[in-house]
Amino acid sequence: MKQANVKFTYDDYLLLPEDKRYEIVEGELLLVPAPNILHHDILRELATALNAYARERGSGKILFAPCDVVLSSENVIQPDLLFVSEKRKGILTAANVQGPPDLVVEILSDATRQRDLNIKRKLYAKYGVWEYWIVDPDAATVEVLVWGEAGYASAGIFGKTERLSSPLMPELEMALAEMFA
Repeated sequence: MKQANVKFTYDDYLLLPEDKRYEIVEGELLLVPAPNILHHDILRELATALNAYARERGSGKILFAPCDVVLSSENVIQPDLLFVSEKRKGILTAANVQGPPDLVVEILSDATRQRDLNIKRKLYAKYGVWEYWIVDPDAATVEVLVWGEAGYASAGIFGKTERLSSPLMPELEMALAEMFA
């Protein structure tokens, strides 16, 4: 007997218990493991720098997980960090983000590495996330990917002795030494 292929939707997601983090990717329900301390340290440094940048310029809003990003009824994700520009603030609701952010940041871990590098990269491209930053704590690098006609292209891989720059945030030059200390 063939087993039915069950697809989860955002309505199903809203019924889940709130004591765990979940995502839905192409209708598949995924449990998101709790991040480790290094992940939190990196997230704090990134969020602090990006929030200061956005506030100084009035350029948009920085949010971080857990925050639901509803790309479609069958694609609901919780990026580690995200930025929605002022001109696209209409996608922000009291409950969630309704559409692709301008910037998504994922911090790799053993449990999420393959999902972030493959599945989520394709998902972010499919829905038109302009920039996707992949933070690799093991390699102490941040890769900045920028969306173009041929898909994502690398705008640079920045190591802990370098300053991160971003086409989306041209005046941002973030020193990575403290983040990876």
